[in-house]
Amino acid sequence: MAYNPSSCFHHSSCFLFIIFVLPFFCQAASHCRTSCGTIPISYPFSIDDGCGSPYYRHILVCSDSGFLELRTPSGRYQVRSISYSDPHMIVTDPFMWSCQDGHHFRATRPFSLDTSTHLTLSSQNDYLFFNCSEERVIVQPKPIFCERFPDRCDSTCDSASYLCRHLPGCSNALGSSSCCSYLPKATESLRLMLKYCASYASIYWRTGVNSPDDQVPEYGIRVDFDIPVTTDCLQCQDMKKGGGSCGFDTQSQSFLCLCNQRSNVTTYCNDHSTTSHSKAGVIAGTVTGVSAAGVIGIGAGLWYWKKVRATAPVTCGVQSNENRLF
Repeated sequence: MAYNPSSCFHHSSCFLFIIFVLPFFCQAASHCRTSCGTIPISYPFSIDDGCGSPYYRHILVCSDSGFLELRTPSGRYQVRSISYSDPHMIVTDPFMWSCQDGHHFRATRPFSLDTSTHLTLSSQNDYLFFNCSEERVIVQPKPIFCERFPDRCDSTCDSASYLCRHLPGCSNALGSSSCCSYLPKATESLRLMLKYCASYASIYWRTGVNSPDDQVPEYGIRVDFDIPVTTDCLQCQDMKKGGGSCGFDTQSQSFLCLCNQRSNVTTYCNDHSTTSHSKAGVIAGTVTGVSAAGVIGIGAGLWYWKKVRATAPVTCGVQSNENRLF
C-alpha cells in the first residue's frame, strides 16, 4: 500500500484531537450530575456549582469514593438517603454510639447544622445519652419528675424512655451503663450534655413498609429541608417549555435555566428571546480545572506529536505492539 503523507497527517491530527481536545470540550459542556453513587441529586440540591438552588450551595459533596456527604460546621457526614416527596435526608454520624460499642464509650463530638441554611434537625429524632453525671444532669423518669416539677419538666433526661428500654437492634448492649432520653433545644445544649455524658446516639423514626402509621426506630440523624418554589424554576422545569434544570449564575447568584442544548437562559429553554449564557461560565467548579488541564494537555500533545513525527517511522494505518492503544 502506497504511503500518503496527507492521510498520515490527518490520522495523527484525529488522534491528537480525540486524546486531548475532545475530552476538554465534552467535560466543559457537561450538564449537572443527577446522582452520586446510588443517591439521586435533584433540585434544590446539587454537587456541581451553579446547579440547583443557591440556598444549598456547597452543602453536598460527592467524595472521590462515590459517597454523598453533607458538609456542616461540625464536619462531613455520609448521606444515607434523600427523600424529595417528604423533604428530608438521613445522615450517619460515625462518632456517635453504636451497638458494637456496647458499654465501651468512644470520644465523640456533637453534630451541628449551620443555622443560616434551610436545613433543620427533624422533630422525629430522639437522642439517647449514656452514663451521664447525675450531679450535673437531671436523670429521672420523666413522668414522675414532671408530676413533681411541672415547671422543670423539659430539663429532665428521661431514664424510663421506651428507646432506653428497647435499643434498636441491641436491647441488652449497654449492660449496667445508664441511659436517658433528652431532646436538645439547640447545638449548645447538645454540647453541654456531651460534656457530662459518656456518649450519645440519635434515633429517627422511619415509616414502616406495611402502613404509614407503622414507625420503626433506626440509628441516624434525620435532617429536614425546604424546597424553594419560584415561578422561574417552575417555568424552566416545564417540559412544554424545554424541560430545563434550575440553576444560578455563580457570580451574581441570579436565576438561570440550564438547558440540554449546552446553553443557559434567564427564563426557560424554548424562549430564544432572552440572553444565553455559556455553560462553561456556570458550572465553575467543574470547568475551571478542566480548562487549565485542557490547555496544558493540548500544548503537550502538539509538542510530542512534532517530536515523534520527526524521528519515528511511518506507521499510519498499521497497528503494531508499539503504537496500539489497548
